[in-house]
Amino acid sequence: MQRRRILSLISGIALLGTVAACGGGATGGAQIGVDYPRADSDFWNSYIKYTPQFAKELDVRLMSPTNSQNDVAKLVANVQAMTSQGAKAIVMAPQDTGAIATTLAQLEQKKVPVVTVDTRPDKGKAYMVVRADNKAYGEKACRYLGEKLGNKGKVVEFQGALSSINGRDRSEAFASCMKQNYPGITIFEEPTDWLDTKAAAALQTRLTQHPDINGIYMQAGGVYLAATLQVLRSAGKLFPAGDPRHITIVSNDGIPQEFESIRKGEIDATVSQPADAYAKWALYYAKAAIEGRTFKPGPTDHDSTIIEVGNGLLEDQLPAPLVTKDNVDDPKLWGNQIGK
Repeated sequence: MQRRRILSLISGIALLGTVAACGGGATGGAQIGVDYPRADSDFWNSYIKYTPQFAKELDVRLMSPTNSQNDVAKLVANVQAMTSQGAKAIVMAPQDTGAIATTLAQLEQKKVPVVTVDTRPDKGKAYMVVRADNKAYGEKACRYLGEKLGNKGKVVEFQGALSSINGRDRSEAFASCMKQNYPGITIFEEPTDWLDTKAAAALQTRLTQHPDINGIYMQAGGVYLAATLQVLRSAGKLFPAGDPRHITIVSNDGIPQEFESIRKGEIDATVSQPADAYAKWALYYAKAAIEGRTFKPGPTDHDSTIIEVGNGLLEDQLPAPLVTKDNVDDPKLWGNQIGK
């Protein structure tokens, strides 16, 4: 009888050890919920591929991810489902940054920390915002186009959704820079709501009205690239860089397809938005939130800077380099790494 009790105790201890091992590492088995914002963009599809990779690297336990498909109502429903299923932290990328405040307030009441990726909420609290400086995107695009076009010509700008802080930041910075530094360039602002169909229609109209257009700024190459090249090809205006008829094109995202277009001379530059770093550091901060860690403004150990953007909200601004034909083959760029 005594031997049976000892064996039973040993088995119980072994079972407890197995349960503890299955629970994860530093997060103690706490679940992190991730909502993907959309799957109709090559950029976001790259982010989606990186997320489980870095979850494994960081020893993070992910719940089954959801996808809100650029619909804030779906995002709200997905978040509610994840919290009811026991999520201890949420990673999200709200595309309508003005409509998520109520959900953030509810999560705060439930003590579920939130990390937002790529976008910053207009109102409400988040544990950390993982983002790049989107005003710098517009500024870099402006400077590149302004210099290449010699402060003259006509540029079509595909604006992202102005309900998103990213669309506003890129648009405002681009407009301000152009007005101040390149007043000789005419800008046609085309709101697109991040939809390639709207961008294509706008470009077709502008090319008909102004066949002398010599520049394009795409605020999201992952959305607009294929449609833009198709419109230019159909209109007989897709000429390689170096040809005097070439339309200078600057993009934002840094996807492999943009890099290939730069190599071909179809487009000229893009700002590499860090899909890999977004996935890694969003999960890092979600894990840190569960562990009760805190951060403050200043330089980080991963070549970024945490800034306070108001009301105590912190934003880790990750580097986003300009990519041209001179550095498009740099192996450090995530667009040259993914899938390898």
